Amino acid sequence: MSEAAQDHVPRMSASSDHLVAGRELGKRKTRWLPRRMAVAPALDPNAIPGPRRRRYALLINPFYRKDPNASFGKHVLTPTLALTATAAATPPSWELRYWDENLLQGPPPLDPFPEVVGITVHLTFAKRAYGLARWYRQWGAKVVLGGLHVLSAPDEAAAHADALAIGEGVQLWPQILADVEAGALQKVYRGDYKRPYRDDPPPRRNLLPRDGFLTTSSVIATRGCHNRCGFCYLSTEGLHMPYRLRDVEQVVAELAADGQPYAVFVDNNLGSRPDYLRALCEGLKALDIIWSAALTIDVTDDPSLVREMALAGCTGVFIGFESLNSANLEDANKRTPRPTDYARRVQILHDHGIQVNGSFVLGFDHDEPDVFEKTVAWIEANRLECATFHLLTPYPGTPLFKQLESESRIVHRDWTLYDTAHVVFEPARMSAEQLQAGYEWCYRRLFSHASIWRRRPADWRAVPPYLAMSYLYKRSNWIWALLIRYRLTALIWRPLIELSRARHLKYRARLARDSGAPATGTVVSAGV
Repeated sequence: MSEAAQDHVPRMSASSDHLVAGRELGKRKTRWLPRRMAVAPALDPNAIPGPRRRRYALLINPFYRKDPNASFGKHVLTPTLALTATAAATPPSWELRYWDENLLQGPPPLDPFPEVVGITVHLTFAKRAYGLARWYRQWGAKVVLGGLHVLSAPDEAAAHADALAIGEGVQLWPQILADVEAGALQKVYRGDYKRPYRDDPPPRRNLLPRDGFLTTSSVIATRGCHNRCGFCYLSTEGLHMPYRLRDVEQVVAELAADGQPYAVFVDNNLGSRPDYLRALCEGLKALDIIWSAALTIDVTDDPSLVREMALAGCTGVFIGFESLNSANLEDANKRTPRPTDYARRVQILHDHGIQVNGSFVLGFDHDEPDVFEKTVAWIEANRLECATFHLLTPYPGTPLFKQLESESRIVHRDWTLYDTAHVVFEPARMSAEQLQAGYEWCYRRLFSHASIWRRRPADWRAVPPYLAMSYLYKRSNWIWALLIRYRLTALIWRPLIELSRARHLKYRARLARDSGAPATGTVVSAGV
C-alpha cells in the first residue's frame, strides 16, 4: 500500500515468468493495474476553494497505491476506524465530514472550505498525506496530522502540519478543536492509552458512505495484543498500548445499531483473553449476524471456545502464522504453538465451519529460496481458503528496523515502498530479486485455477459458494476496479452476504443440536 509513482508498478521480465517489482530491478513489461489504483488523484494548485466555514472539520484517509498481486476487494472490505473513532469525540457545535480517497471518488472537497483538516498518516502514504496538508494549508486551513507514522517520525511530520496528535486521537481531538476556536492551537498534543477503553464513544458510522464498503461494521472490542513481535507496528518505540477491553454490552449494542449482516473485528488479536472472547460470543449470539476476526492460532487450545465462536456467527479468521520455520518465530519473539502442530489446529477451525485466511511473512533470516514452494504447498495441503503474503518490512521504530539498520541491511528509506509488497532490505539467504519474485509467485500460484481447486472444501455442498467467493473476491480485480469506482460494492456484495448468513444460521442450529460435536458440512463466509 503506497503512493508510489507509475514506474513502481510491478513488471514482468521478458526472460522469466517470475514477477518482480521495484524500480531498482530495471525496466520490465507493465503488469495490469488501473491508474486510479496506482496513482493518487491530482491536487490542482490553482483550484478555487469555496467559502471558509467556521467550526467545520474534514477528516481524510489518504490514497495509497494498491498491490496488483493481492485482491482489490480487501481495500473496501471495511472503513478505517481511526477517523470514525476520532470523529465520535467531535463537539456537537462542529460540523464534520469524512473522505476516503481509496473509494476512488477523486481528491477531497474544497467547497465549503474547512477550518480544520485532520489527516491520518501511515508511513506508506505519508508523502500523499503531506501533499494533502500543503494543499489545504495554502488556503489557510489548520491541518492536524495523527497516526502511527507521526509517533515514529514526529520531526518529519511537524514540517507539514499546524499540529501533531501523538497518541490516542479520541482523547486529543476535543482539546485540539477547542484550541482552534480560542486561537491557541499548540504544535504538539500528546495522549496515552491509559484510560479505560470502555469510556470511548462508539465510532461515527453515520459519516460513512455505506454503499462504498462491503460492510461498515468494522469494530474493535479489545486493544493491544499479548504478543510483541519484533516486526509488528505494536512494538514501535514509544507506543505503549496496554491490553484494554470494552464491555460486551457496548460491542453488541454498537453492532445492533449499525444493522449490518456481517461484521469484521479489526482487533490485533481478539483472542488474547479467551475468557473475554467466550463472553463476547455469548453476547453476539442474539444478533444472528456473521463475523470474522484476527486471532492467533492458539485460540484452538480449547476446541470448546472455537465451537462457541461458530455458534456466535464466526465464519472466518485471519491467522498470523507468519512462518512455518520455528527459528524465524523465535527470532521475531512471537509466542505461538509449534508450526508442526499448525495443521491439526487448522482442522479444528475447519471442523467448526470457520474459514482460515493465513498470513505469512516472507524474507526472515532463516528463509531460503525454497520457502515459497514449501509455504504454498502447506497452504494447499491444509486447504486454507485464502492466504495473505507479506514481505518482511522493517517499520521505523521497531526492533526489526534497529536490527537491520545496525547490520547496514536497510536498502533505502522511501516510505512509499515500505508496504510489505516491495523488498526494502538485504535478505540473509537469498537475493532481493529472488525474494521479490518469490512473493509475487506465491500470489500467482494461490489465485490460479489449479490452486483454488486444490483448496476446495472437503464437503461437496460447500464447494459452489467457496468457488464463487474465490473467483469473485480473489481473482476478479477488474470487477473490483469498477465496483469501487462506481460505488457498487454494497449493491453487489450484500445479497451474497445475506445468503451466507442464512446458510450459517442453519449450520449453527445443527451445531447446537449436536451436543458439542462439529456439525456435518462446511460453511463458507462472505469474504475472509
